Amino acid sequence: MDTDELEPILKSKSIDFDTISISELEEYIEALNAEILKCKRYIESKHKDLVLAESIFKK
Repeated sequence: MDTDELEPILKSKSIDFDTISISELEEYIEALNAEILKCKRYIESKHKDLVLAESIFKK
């Protein structure tokens, strides 16, 4: 079984940008950037695991 199937699917919240302030938009962008960074780190970790696994199971 592929572990990717076990990971939750992220659903984005619907935000009405017309109703929130500039500072709230800036906070939202900061939160999104933090999530992007977390995802990039997770991708790097998975890539390292993949490279390690391939090196172990190579013929």
